[in-house]
Amino acid sequence: MTTQFRPLILAISVAAAFAAPIAAAEVVKVAFIETLTGAFAPIGQNQLRSYQTFTEMGKQKKWAGEHSIEFVGFDNKGSPQESLNQLKSAIDQGYRYIAQGNGSGVALALVDAINKHNQRNPGKEVVFFNHSAIDPDLTNSKCSFWHFRFDANVDMKMEALSSFLAKDQSVKKVYIIGQNYAHGHQVTRAAKEFLKRKRPDIEIVGDDLHPIAQVKDFSPYVAKIKASGADTVITGNWGADLALLIKAAKDSGLKTNFFTYYAGTSGVPTAMGAAGEDLVKTVGYWEVNTIKFVPKTQYEYSKGIVDTFKKKYNDDFYTMATYSVVSLFSKAMKEAKSTDPVKVAFAMEGMKFQSMNGEVEMRKSDHQLQQPLFISTWSKVDGKEVINDRENTGYGFRTNQKIESFVASQPTSCQMKRPDRS
Repeated sequence: MTTQFRPLILAISVAAAFAAPIAAAEVVKVAFIETLTGAFAPIGQNQLRSYQTFTEMGKQKKWAGEHSIEFVGFDNKGSPQESLNQLKSAIDQGYRYIAQGNGSGVALALVDAINKHNQRNPGKEVVFFNHSAIDPDLTNSKCSFWHFRFDANVDMKMEALSSFLAKDQSVKKVYIIGQNYAHGHQVTRAAKEFLKRKRPDIEIVGDDLHPIAQVKDFSPYVAKIKASGADTVITGNWGADLALLIKAAKDSGLKTNFFTYYAGTSGVPTAMGAAGEDLVKTVGYWEVNTIKFVPKTQYEYSKGIVDTFKKKYNDDFYTMATYSVVSLFSKAMKEAKSTDPVKVAFAMEGMKFQSMNGEVEMRKSDHQLQQPLFISTWSKVDGKEVINDRENTGYGFRTNQKIESFVASQPTSCQMKRPDRS
């Protein structure tokens, strides 16, 4: 080596030594705190597989750049207290992100615990991805900078559902039944409030709340619905509680309309079968059979994911929020050039991104995802409007209506307290 090049090489070496280090690729772990054993386990297991499907997809396509994401299951047994135990265990193991959704009571407990942890442990903050806990308080009076909701809340869904119901002049008497916890109470409140405003002539002929995950036989409740003369039932039930309610209605020959939030979740399609045809309706932020309401490329993309999931797991894909979580989380890490929860949370605020239901936005004011909603009816597969069935029943959901994001949106009372960004 000639001496004339030595000063130049030395200068380059010194500059490199003091240059900002390139962020190393990380595997960012998320603690998935859900019911993974017991009667409600099929939903939790389905969602964990959904998350794992999209983290693998994101890794292959480098959604988060060089980083990758891993979801790890923590069984909360459906209990708020056990959820707090699992949260502590996850934090002790170094997890900085958690995901949960099945149970607003659990979500409220987790938000409170995370708020306290983050306040007491600067530099070790934890962020909460909520894929399905929809109590409106979570993005209103109980809103938190550390909490991001990817499902539509109770009021957003009830606004859409009640508007659809109100157009049906044959509906005269409504019976409300739900689970006796935060979500069930909010559905009851919203149903009464919205129907009174839109159809004051409708009579509420029953209003029952039952223990969550404890009722094994809903025939006494169905007998009360029959005796009330109700022509329509509104329920926010999910999981085994909805499957068993629908089964009891079918066994008794009850022929009322059911307006639901979660008729597509594990076990419910099988419980409905042919008896639920044209009677059971559901409101949600996504449905695969939307060929008449979304661009063809969007429909085909969703159908491809649904078909692949079914082939791999012999199970139905339905918690599309898992896709939104992985998409937004990945994009935020990439744009923030960091995996730090504070930087990622700030990056997610107000971010728009493409999900399986179109372009959506994580509203900055309350961390409530703004997205379209769909009303669908349980119908026989016809190869045109109902192409994908559920649980191999030969029946699926025919989409009746799409409600655009700006219509589905609801105001918020959130007064967000944000940490120091520096």
